[in-house]
Amino acid sequence: MDKEETCHRTCFSLQLDGIILDNFSELKNIDGLKEGSVLKVVEEQYTVREVRIHIRHINELIHACDLNDLYNGTNNYSLCLVNDINNSETSSSASNTDRRKGAETNANDSIVPEYLLPNQKDILLTPLFTTNNKINRLQSLKILSYSGWNPPNGSRKLHGDLMYLKVTTCEEKSFHITACTKGFYVSQTTDEKFLPKPVQPKAIFHSLVDLLNNISPVFKKKFRAIQRKRCTKHPFERIQIPFQIHPWLSPRFEHIMDHFRAEDANINKLGHEDHIPGQVRDWNEELQITKELPKKNLPERLIRERAMFKVHTDFISAAIRGCQAVVDGNIMAINPGEESKVHMYIWNNMFFSLGFDVKDHYKDFGGDAAAHSAPANDLQGVRAINTLDLDGLHTLGTVVVDYRGMRVTAQSIVPGR
Repeated sequence: MDKEETCHRTCFSLQLDGIILDNFSELKNIDGLKEGSVLKVVEEQYTVREVRIHIRHINELIHACDLNDLYNGTNNYSLCLVNDINNSETSSSASNTDRRKGAETNANDSIVPEYLLPNQKDILLTPLFTTNNKINRLQSLKILSYSGWNPPNGSRKLHGDLMYLKVTTCEEKSFHITACTKGFYVSQTTDEKFLPKPVQPKAIFHSLVDLLNNISPVFKKKFRAIQRKRCTKHPFERIQIPFQIHPWLSPRFEHIMDHFRAEDANINKLGHEDHIPGQVRDWNEELQITKELPKKNLPERLIRERAMFKVHTDFISAAIRGCQAVVDGNIMAINPGEESKVHMYIWNNMFFSLGFDVKDHYKDFGGDAAAHSAPANDLQGVRAINTLDLDGLHTLGTVVVDYRGMRVTAQSIVPGR
């Protein structure tokens, strides 16, 4: 489903002989699967959750060739240097002309760049950037956002309305789109008046991309170009990785409008509430339970490793967000009356502390400089203990984050403390 023609499809099920298959089951465990069997992709009805997933996925595809997310580390994307190292982008078929150009490039590899020669007055940082940071941005839409008419009232919910969107195309035309259980359609709603009836009664599309292709020729052309460019990238550049790479250097990019980025910044209302809404995960409980899973045979070890990997990556992601909120001042300290260096924080069942020598423990070893290095050494100790994987020996979940010149340590909270 990652192909150019089908990458925008979500909310579907795989069926074998009319039976819906489990999304997480392995092919070898499917009863009745044999040579010559046909798996059918069947479109399913949307829910509010599935609509949000679909819209987010479409937004990611629209910005698939933007480098902002790669350098900023948003949406679990990280910068990849595979193409720079290989000196060519991965492609399904390479022309002879491209091969000749590659040969000429290899012949010039022995020439030392001027910026590496001695006695240079100005040492440039730009060679440290990727070679593709000057890609012209392809804009397929002006605005894609949630409408101010959200959420649907009780009457419209009974009619199947799930959500309302507002789209402004590159042709400077605005449309109000209704997401219902069957898909998406353009309604007669305007910014001033709510008119839920569709413009074309039978024009309902299961994919938002199909609808946008129908109302905007520019989107149809630009979106195809973006997906062709995305498909030429190395697979490592197209996937979201659990352990992100955050570069210290970044070229200057144009700050573009993205309503979903704005929503992510305020999704937990940091700075306005002492507790995040929704269910809070008990990180210490999850970390210890996954460690105690059985590991007698290979299948059990695989299940255990997957569970541990999932919990650790989720914990790291949440810890990074919490550390950023601590440094940005969006979380209230549990000891606000003391000096800022001594402040400690609790958020999302995590304990946060700053890398300063607050008790003069490192007074004879460098003070704050030594206290700044100590968390990294503590992290190495936790990693060494976890590597032993001894039964009955448990450690706290620990993450060390450097953000805006400050070092913050995030730890899971032990029950009863």
